[in-house]
Amino acid sequence: MNNTHILQLSSYTQPEIIEDGRDKWVEYGTENDYYTWLIDRRRNSTTNGSIINNITRLMYGRGLYAKNANRRPNDFAQMLALFRPDDLRAAGDNLYHLGQGAYQLIYNKAHNKIVKVKYMPINLIRPEKCDKDGNITGYYYSDNWSDTKAFVPKRIPAFGTSNEGIELLVFGAQSVGRKYFSAVAYEPCLDYCILEERISEYLINDVDNGFSGTKVVNFNNGVPTEEQQKIQAKKVLGKLTGARGQKVIVSFNNNQEQKTTVDDIPLNDAPDHYNYLSTECRNKILVGHCITSPMLVGISPDGQGFSSNADEIEVAAKYFHNTVVRPQQDIHLDAIAEVLAYNNISLDLFFRRLNLFEDIEADEQKSEEVAMSSHDKLSDVLSRFGEDEDLKDWELIDERDVDYDTDDDLDLQVAEWEESLKPKPTLLSKVWEFVNSGVASPNQKSNQDKEVNGFFFKVRYVYDGNKSPERDFCKLMMQRNKLYRKEDIAMMSETVVNEGFGEFGTDTYDIFKYKGGPRCGHKWVRKTYVSATKSIDVKSPNAPTVSTNKAEKFGYVVRNPKEVAMKPNDMPLKGFSPNNTNLPSDVA
Repeated sequence: MNNTHILQLSSYTQPEIIEDGRDKWVEYGTENDYYTWLIDRRRNSTTNGSIINNITRLMYGRGLYAKNANRRPNDFAQMLALFRPDDLRAAGDNLYHLGQGAYQLIYNKAHNKIVKVKYMPINLIRPEKCDKDGNITGYYYSDNWSDTKAFVPKRIPAFGTSNEGIELLVFGAQSVGRKYFSAVAYEPCLDYCILEERISEYLINDVDNGFSGTKVVNFNNGVPTEEQQKIQAKKVLGKLTGARGQKVIVSFNNNQEQKTTVDDIPLNDAPDHYNYLSTECRNKILVGHCITSPMLVGISPDGQGFSSNADEIEVAAKYFHNTVVRPQQDIHLDAIAEVLAYNNISLDLFFRRLNLFEDIEADEQKSEEVAMSSHDKLSDVLSRFGEDEDLKDWELIDERDVDYDTDDDLDLQVAEWEESLKPKPTLLSKVWEFVNSGVASPNQKSNQDKEVNGFFFKVRYVYDGNKSPERDFCKLMMQRNKLYRKEDIAMMSETVVNEGFGEFGTDTYDIFKYKGGPRCGHKWVRKTYVSATKSIDVKSPNAPTVSTNKAEKFGYVVRNPKEVAMKPNDMPLKGFSPNNTNLPSDVA
């Protein structure tokens, strides 16, 4: 008869995937709790938990971005509205930690557009049994899979399989031998995660029990039946070991002594033994996660600092990113692209990489320097255009938004000008010298400058509107407060001043019509000037206001597109190009 009972450590086994005929969903693991089991391995294994935390942080990096964001700003804006950072982080965390991620997709009433995307915890999801064609057409959600009577699972159709208002997109890597679930990437090291947990629990209990070592509990009052031995051993183990704790040997002895003795079995080389086991667990877990350098997850080799291993970390980080992080990101990006494609959004997506050597203060300073450099560069470009207002030789006779609705009578004013205004020859050489070099120059003649019956007219435009703009172009235009010829504005339109705001996402556009781009709060104001002699004061309150439209009756005609006088934000499409097939929802 075996009179000795030893507490054994549990070991990792592959999860069972059960298609129970009584249920419509597929169970995952013993008692349908494999996801909970994986969560415990992250929570209780120090090394495993630290590695998963770091990998999921690297997967999200500095957030989701698109290489063609500047060329497709509308698509990019819609993507940001659909996928919030917290949802992206959580879904990516589930993908690596539990093998799969899930998004809840909410549609509009017509079911032709996804209007909201929300993260769904994959541990609360179970797949529906496949249909006759082997496709998963639905999933079941429950807040507590251990009690499905109280928390009745609710069916949610799979993405692209229904016309319902809510669908579920589940994504993950394909795993050999698993039709319904994806294996976690670190599955080979789960045995060592359990061992690390047991070592930790053992040592904690060792401390709680005063470092007393392994105990032998002897019962010296006869050997009971096998069933009685099991009952008594279970009671003793429960009292002496705590949750798991140290190994306890319970022995029943057939002799005449009527007392129970408790003996210690010392482990003389305990520190070395535990250190070996801990190191072995850590190394195997690192291998299981394909980590080539422990310093990637904050573990420094004995006696070595991080600064002395900077080159090693950098090389290891690049390799690790390409072999572990990037493949997980690609799975996530494919799922995101599926959702965006449903809304006819096409972007070259990527997660911006988190630089392990990044100096945040230096990075912020660099960003400020880049912003200042960009600002200075644009300022230099704009400095080639425009002129200051000069009322010494010219009189401002009209200032208004470009508007063709007014048609006041100019006859009386023109008759007065015919008799009293005389051109100054020196003015022609000073103001109207025209240099056709293709480069803007202050005080050049414009095609809108005319001489009519001895009167000299010129038209200039000033940028006006929101006094506190956010875009650099609008800020500089408002700060400069210059007058611009129409030709100046045309040449500005050939310069990149607001990337991505042009036709089909290009970088240049008609600034005369669309100013600072979509949603801009600025407009062009037209100013009309006339040359005058000292014998007449056009600024006199007795002189009638003369509009550009009045000058047209005298043969001075200025015609501009109607959009010139409009703020883009007041235009039908908020200033977005009508050729854009993916307009924001508030302007479409």
